[in-house]
Amino acid sequence: MGNIPQHFGNVVPSIDMSRPQRLLIVDDEVRIRSAYRTLLSQENRVIVECGTGAEAMRCIEREGADVVILDLGLPDMAGLDVMEWIRASGVAASVIVFSADESIDSAIQALRLGAYEFIRKSCEPEELMKTVDNAFHRRYLEESHALMTATLERSERLHRFLVEQSPDIIYTLDEEGRFVFINGRVESLLGYARNELIGQHYSAIVYEDDLDRACYAFNERRSDDRAASNVEIRLKYKGQAGFRHFDNRLIVAMFSALGIYERNDADQVQRFMGTYGVARDITERKQAEETISFQAFHDQLTQLPNRALFKDRLDLAIAQSRRSGKKVGVMFADLDRFKLVNDTYGHAEGDELLRGFAQRVKGCLRAGDTLARQGGDEFTLALTDLGSADDAIRIIEKILASLETPFLVAGKDFKATASFGFALFPDDGDTAESLVHHADIAMYQVKLRGKNGYQRYFPEMSEGHDHHIRFENDLRVALTSAQFQLHYQPQVNLSSGAIIGVEALLRWRHPEHGLLNPNSFIAIAEESGLICAISDWVMAESFAQLAEWNRQGIRDIRMSVNLSPQEFERDDLVARVIAPLQRFDLDPANVEIEITENLLMGDAEGVIDKVRQIRAHGMRVSIDDFGTRYSSLNYLRRFSISGIKIDQSFVRDLDKDHGSLSIIHAVLGIAKGFGLHVIAEGIEHAQQVGMLQLLGCDEMQGFLFSKPLPAEELLPLLRDGLPGVGTLFGDGPVSGAKA
Repeated sequence: MGNIPQHFGNVVPSIDMSRPQRLLIVDDEVRIRSAYRTLLSQENRVIVECGTGAEAMRCIEREGADVVILDLGLPDMAGLDVMEWIRASGVAASVIVFSADESIDSAIQALRLGAYEFIRKSCEPEELMKTVDNAFHRRYLEESHALMTATLERSERLHRFLVEQSPDIIYTLDEEGRFVFINGRVESLLGYARNELIGQHYSAIVYEDDLDRACYAFNERRSDDRAASNVEIRLKYKGQAGFRHFDNRLIVAMFSALGIYERNDADQVQRFMGTYGVARDITERKQAEETISFQAFHDQLTQLPNRALFKDRLDLAIAQSRRSGKKVGVMFADLDRFKLVNDTYGHAEGDELLRGFAQRVKGCLRAGDTLARQGGDEFTLALTDLGSADDAIRIIEKILASLETPFLVAGKDFKATASFGFALFPDDGDTAESLVHHADIAMYQVKLRGKNGYQRYFPEMSEGHDHHIRFENDLRVALTSAQFQLHYQPQVNLSSGAIIGVEALLRWRHPEHGLLNPNSFIAIAEESGLICAISDWVMAESFAQLAEWNRQGIRDIRMSVNLSPQEFERDDLVARVIAPLQRFDLDPANVEIEITENLLMGDAEGVIDKVRQIRAHGMRVSIDDFGTRYSSLNYLRRFSISGIKIDQSFVRDLDKDHGSLSIIHAVLGIAKGFGLHVIAEGIEHAQQVGMLQLLGCDEMQGFLFSKPLPAEELLPLLRDGLPGVGTLFGDGPVSGAKA
């Protein structure tokens, strides 16, 4: 809406009835002026006297006058000249010419110049008094009329402004439904010029399907509370195939209307003249309402039904199945290797794969079937009107066949596969919840067999699924019953032969399954949310051990601790790392946090901030398994990294694969360019040591030097060095860490 013009804001002044009347007497004879003063004096009247025309003009300019008694014969100029000046100056004053000149010509000239009255000096005093009173009354009427006119003009301008600047269409129709008036909003909203619509029937702008509803608003004759209000009508738009579209939707307006009547005072009868109405554009609001409603029951990424809508449709399908005797199939689908896509190519490409997968699966379904996204890379399907399990299998096999065509991920072909579990109503469950749960258990069996296939649920499967749940519960017990322990693997500097650091590696001494490494339980810990508590225990235990070694005189040794990518999703991570560091009074330079390479491709800005905070506290941060992911080099320069670890897969093939040799050479060059220290892990053969030395890698870690050991077994190596390894360097035994 435009700004209200400045003059609309100025309040029209009213007549000040308390202001005294101002009477100016202009005559060169003092005696006459004095007589006039005496004759015309009244309460609330100010009388000013002037003897010349120039003096009179100065007085009028300075103080104004309501009524002027003017003698035509003045010593310095003619009285008519004073009148000419008054008229030219636009002074609002009534001039009474009072002259001894008896000629009619003088009177005519004075009246032509705007004199209110011409009176000869020979008149009676009563005539003069009456003329002056009438002149003052005329001035009052003139002021009142001017104020009333200004008020009406201002009101009209304001009304016109409000109507034209209204965000709504405002219109009037005659008794036959033709436009008599419509404001300018119709041009910007519907594309019609106002002149096009004047005289046209309202149906010219109404979408045909809404004409029946529109007649209630446009033909409204009531003018009371029963009049049409908040009627939604879709309108045509000139210029786009007949309609204006917002995301393929017609414009929607909310109408309110009143009947217009003219009252005949003679017979007290009201005559209907037409309809006044207001139409507000609510298209965007309707879109927002539809969007909110859609989002409440759909997945925003794939636009598929979400869990809530899926359950509603599945409940309906089960109810229909009870009546028809047909079966309902429920599938639980999980994309195989989806985490690899996210880790390697990034979440944006992962999202694109999910959308592509959803489209492929939808293309294989029948009308009436429902595909929903449960979350992450998990999908559920409801198949209606099935005769047997074979009908469900045919659909699954059709879906699997469609997945044979690779997806385009990051500009490359990617062969995506999926694991499907399914259950049938009423054979495998009689509620929506049980069917989804059983289909999920069946899908899990496919995963255990190697993925990329399908499996129907049978009751014995629940036992294996329960094992997974029990394992999670065992993890919770392990946290509170001292079942976790740390082993430490030395890191060796080849130039000095010294142990310069250790990596803390978690082990779980399970009461039934024995000593377990993290590969067997970290995924469950992350899935269950226990990873944070486990990480806190690892940091406290390893930092306490480093403090103990320092107390025993083993200093300048670095402690490396691995953190799960999930940790970097928590805002309290930095505080949780700093707390044990300060509790055990450690030198931050002797603590190194290892992060996985795929972490760099998640919430990069959030990770960068946390890494920088850790580095700002003096600790080191290195990237574990460097070189195994796709986008590391794109992000490496943005992170405040102090070191990288070359993945053991490259080291293992070093003597057989020239590609690994080139990769390690490139990694060392990158590290040198960024000023990073490098550790090669997974060293198992002396030949690997020699080749890495030639490439310029000085720090190593692996079974060739030592397997991971409990702290008490590692202590002699820290004190005395690594026996027998000195032959690798050609100069005797390897020395221990500095004491």
